[in-house]
Amino acid sequence: MSATIQRIAILGAESTGKSTLAAALAAHYQTVWVAEYLREFVESKQRTPWEEEQLPIAITQREREKKSEALARRFMFCDTSPLMTVVYSEHYFGQADAELNALASLHDYAATIVTAPTTPWIPDGLQRESDSVRQQIHARLLRKLDGGGVKYLLVDGSTQQRISQIASYLAQHKIN
Repeated sequence: MSATIQRIAILGAESTGKSTLAAALAAHYQTVWVAEYLREFVESKQRTPWEEEQLPIAITQREREKKSEALARRFMFCDTSPLMTVVYSEHYFGQADAELNALASLHDYAATIVTAPTTPWIPDGLQRESDSVRQQIHARLLRKLDGGGVKYLLVDGSTQQRISQIASYLAQHKIN
């Protein structure tokens, strides 16, 4: 990874505005963002992934980050990380395999942003289950981050308010 590119993980439960925020941040900073591969997977397969597909999904996500780095300027905003794959694996399958946990434990992002589950919940086909599940996933994610000692910024409000919160956080923590 180029020392000048700072990868920023945008994490959160379903329907919390991660993709919208990642795209808006990329536009704000005139750089690129890496879309969530899981969405593409679900659309192409017309089903949710099976347990044994979790690790390949996380690996593909990381590979896409590496490929996108050459196009980035200063920051690269990543719409999810392998940590979210672990969170969903534990929720839906009761576990995440050792390789997936190892990949997630790398969590080598310059900053981690978590989107609050306060936006209106909108069903989106196969990927979104319910607001109740969204709240459970959010709580599980925060426990994982706290348990792993990963510092994060929880953002809330409109997309513009979230961008302002993130810009202040990045400047305050000298992430540039």
